[in-house]
Amino acid sequence: MICILLVAGHGTVLETQIKNDDTGLYGHLTGVPKALLPGIGGKKILDFWWETVNMRQLFTEVYLVTNADKYKHFERWATANDFPVENVVNDGSTTLEDQLGAVADLELVIRSRKLQDDIMVIAGDMLCADQNFDIAQVIRFFRSKPGELAIYYELEEGEKSSSRGIVEVCPDTHRITRFLEKPQEGLTASRLASVVFYCLRKNTLPCLSEFLSLQPQAQDRSFGQFWEWLINEKQLHVFGMKLPTGFQLIGQVGLSDYTKWLTHYSAKKQGNPAKPITCRSYARAGLMGNPSDGFHGKTIAMTISNFWAEVTLVESQILVLLPHPLNDPTEFGSLQDLFCISRKEGYLGGLRLLQATCKKFYQFCSKQGIALTKQNFTLKYDTNIPRQVGLAGSSAIVSATLKCLMKFYNITDSDLPKPIRANFILNVETDELFITAGLQDRVVQVYEGLVYMDFSKQLMEERGYGEYVSIDMKNLPTFWLAYLSDPSDSGRIHSNVRQRWLSGEPLVVEAMKTFAELTDQARTALEEGDWTRLAQLMDQNFELRRSVYTDDCLGPGNLKMVQLARQFGSAVKLPGSGGAVVGLCLDQERLVEMRQAFQEAGCVFCTIIPYDPSASAASSQQEPHHD
Repeated sequence: MICILLVAGHGTVLETQIKNDDTGLYGHLTGVPKALLPGIGGKKILDFWWETVNMRQLFTEVYLVTNADKYKHFERWATANDFPVENVVNDGSTTLEDQLGAVADLELVIRSRKLQDDIMVIAGDMLCADQNFDIAQVIRFFRSKPGELAIYYELEEGEKSSSRGIVEVCPDTHRITRFLEKPQEGLTASRLASVVFYCLRKNTLPCLSEFLSLQPQAQDRSFGQFWEWLINEKQLHVFGMKLPTGFQLIGQVGLSDYTKWLTHYSAKKQGNPAKPITCRSYARAGLMGNPSDGFHGKTIAMTISNFWAEVTLVESQILVLLPHPLNDPTEFGSLQDLFCISRKEGYLGGLRLLQATCKKFYQFCSKQGIALTKQNFTLKYDTNIPRQVGLAGSSAIVSATLKCLMKFYNITDSDLPKPIRANFILNVETDELFITAGLQDRVVQVYEGLVYMDFSKQLMEERGYGEYVSIDMKNLPTFWLAYLSDPSDSGRIHSNVRQRWLSGEPLVVEAMKTFAELTDQARTALEEGDWTRLAQLMDQNFELRRSVYTDDCLGPGNLKMVQLARQFGSAVKLPGSGGAVVGLCLDQERLVEMRQAFQEAGCVFCTIIPYDPSASAASSQQEPHHD
């Protein structure tokens, strides 16, 4: 592949304003080409692009196209920056009036140097929020698609779509369906702006001269018009890849815009390393319907702020995943210490969850056509969610890690919508780590709060996710949670329910339908504040689960906790896969007695503090810096 950097524009507006500026601050920039103006951190704008594409393993050659007026500046820059001077091409123009036009400049290099390879073309005078992105990822995406490639970004607040070439992109195929050069307001809802950063296949290169023969005027030879023609007239496939960063084409702006954007991007750049990103995800309790989420059923679950996983990301020189001192021990007091810890905790801490999430995130972005910046980071995690008691501790770590990565790389909700995010988290665990899991935990941890979920077969097959509805959390009754301090015997016996369901056993198929019906009734009870009815439904949920899974599978520890709760007249069920129980006790006096009884039985007992995402960030349930 060959890379061509275009720097032949005549920046008359900016150049004139620098010349006429009477503050004296910009006198030293008089006559300096746009691409050689200072970028972020004082480096020249072109320096960043040269650093990005100066990779012999990716490009056989890199060319620079300039004009006669500024040729000497770029010749001097080339010798100072180890750029081959013979690859600086002069288009012969000296003014805006005799310029060739961007497409003609590109065609000039290809024709004069007899190039017959795939081409990457970049405007070397673009100011970019972070030019240190993964160019290899862009090339891989281009190679994976049967067509051309155009890079786009999401317009920042305040940027008008009428000032840019706007693209409409099919989210499934990533194909650009429309290219509109500086569209009038209301012509498109898209906020995706194309920049001069393209990949062209060698078979498409003859189209350049054909286009130019139809456009004798230089002002009609912009890339925007070329892509419009290529898509509409030639019916060629052009695909889009997103860079999650901002761009400004310096050739189109005046001095105030240039200084404003430079300050804006520099502040972004400087603000990044100083601020660690910390995100939390919460444990969840399944209140109704589980375990039918893996069987196209319906469930209701709630995030609880008693227990959480927290991940912190800090920008760093190299990528580092820090082991947790308790959950990922590598040092032990003795062999006996190692034996005791390994027997109780197992061998698999949270580090593998961080690593698998990072791997899957890069894979997802590559597949979705999102080119990431080449920034490194250090990740560490902490969690107080008890292990092996079915409160979704693993997925909380994955969820919090994903939040950090999205924030760090500026991945938005439109890039990774909530329902897809839940699927992503599940795939990290099932595909990468072979953890048996269902969607319920991940959905409620992404949406947060009290969530009704319908995983009907039709919805899952048609669009890949279910129907997820948040339920108002105001005036909820007091739920409680108890779990085994040593959950080793809970739910360890292998369940054959999935096989029975797949083979169509009437008892199991009917049970899953009943779980869904109970969930719908529970949703009504929650919305109407009918706590007595909700308590009855929770008990029914447990009995149904018991009839399908059998006491042997549920395990003596779980059954003991259920029995104990019932002695105090409390509704009770399993909130997850086993090891804990969740209950609803409407008699506050009996709740105190029950707490003591559970504690005396060697269990941990706590009153649930629901996590409500709509509550104020300053509330006592959530520290201000947490997500």
